[in-house]
Order: sequence, then structure tokens, then C-alpha cells
Amino acid sequence: MPINYLSQRITLRISYNSLTLAVPNGDSESQIDFEPYIVKSGISMAANLRGAFKEAELLTRGYSHATVLIDSPVILVPVEEFREDDKDLLYNHSITGHQQDLVVSTVLPDENAVALYSINKDLKLVLDDHFPDLRIRPLMYSVWNHMHQSGYGSQWRRLYGYFHDNKLEIFSFDKNRFRYCNTFDNARLRDAIYYLLYVWNQLGFDARRDELHLSGRLPEPEQMTTILKRYVQKVYVHSATAAFNRAPITRIKGIQLDMITHFLNK
Repeated sequence: MPINYLSQRITLRISYNSLTLAVPNGDSESQIDFEPYIVKSGISMAANLRGAFKEAELLTRGYSHATVLIDSPVILVPVEEFREDDKDLLYNHSITGHQQDLVVSTVLPDENAVALYSINKDLKLVLDDHFPDLRIRPLMYSVWNHMHQSGYGSQWRRLYGYFHDNKLEIFSFDKNRFRYCNTFDNARLRDAIYYLLYVWNQLGFDARRDELHLSGRLPEPEQMTTILKRYVQKVYVHSATAAFNRAPITRIKGIQLDMITHFLNK
């Protein structure tokens, strides 16, 4: 029986200089169809996406439903303090350089927060033109949920570091709320170690009892953990393959943890 693409939902992962596409496929060995699109430098992501609709195999199938994971700066607002009418003012006061973008909000129910982030207006128009049913989420949405669930109830405090797209996302939870969340760009080895230890000390974590959990594409992982263990006793590096019991999706070359958790933590 032919696949009804109109009933399926495609996922687009969009960062500053990369575009990745994926859609569930129970007949595939990896359980999804996965397609990285080679982004052309010198043109906008909106222009790249227009080209992808003509060139990328998954986008030529004609899906009507899409989820877009957007990698843009995020600020978190407690649910009880969030006001929809204030989101543009709050975001643009906190984050510079995005005044011409659309500000989007996504509720994080497990963490009692609302994520505010931005999407380029031209990019949003291209998406709206092709997908009657469009959902937008911050790139970190499923990573936050996965780490929050996996660490909930631990007797020791945890600091998380997730590496992706030459960035380091550092965050921590206090029961069902964020205690800390920030993004650091150009996260090379020495800089990343400095950021992690700075936040660790800023939050007053205990070097012998509390835990540092790292995931994603670490720069020089063995050297990083060796250096970090001089200052923090419990340092853990998580592999998606082990975390998800060797699920087929984790063996796809080039797939990022945020997309893995997006598909596996429904």
C-alpha cells in the first residue's frame, strides 16, 4: 500500500548554517527517513529552504504537517509570570539583533516555564506556504525534557552540558523548574571547560557529590573529561546509543541528540 504523505508529519531541524529533515518510517531499518540538506553559504536560510523544496527528496513528497526545531536564542519565563502581550518587548530587551524576527512562545509544562525564541520572518513565510499544519519548537525542547525526566528524583544536583552546532547549552533543574539555562557560542575545548566550571561554581555545586552530565558533540571528549575530573569528581559523558538502549535511530550517521530525543521521547 502506498504511503499517504499527507497524513505524516515531517521534522525540519534548522540552525544557523544547517538544515536536516526527518520523517518516521516503520519499514526503514532506522525507523525514520533522514536527510541532511547541504546549505549554500552566502544566501539566507529562507532562500536555502526554497531551494530544498525543489531539491531535497523528503520535501518533494508534499507533506502537509511539519514540526520545525529552531535553533535561536532562548529566554525562559516562569509560567505564572508570562504574558503573551509582553513577549516581544521582553525578548528584544533581553536578546539583541532579532528585532526584525518573529518572537515565538512554547510552553514547557514539565519545567513550569515558557520558552521565548525567534524565527526569521522570511523563513516563516516559506514554511507557512508549504505546511498548512505547522508546529514550531525550540531546538532544545526535547533535550530539556529528556534530561529533566532522567534526572528527576536524583539525590544529588546535576549540571548538564549539551554540545551542538559549535555551541554549548548549560542548564540545571531544581525539581520541576529550571535553576539555570544559558547558551555559550564558539565552545572550543578550553572555553567549554571554563564555562562549565564557572557555572558549576556560580551555582555552588559540590565537587565531590554533585554531578556533571555531558552529551552531544564534545570537542576532544577524552581530554575534556580528564581536565574536568581535576575539579569535579562525578563527570559523565552520555552516548545516545547507550541512553536509548541501541535504538536504531541512534545509529544514523550525523543525527543530533536533539532530533533523537524529539522522535523517541514522544
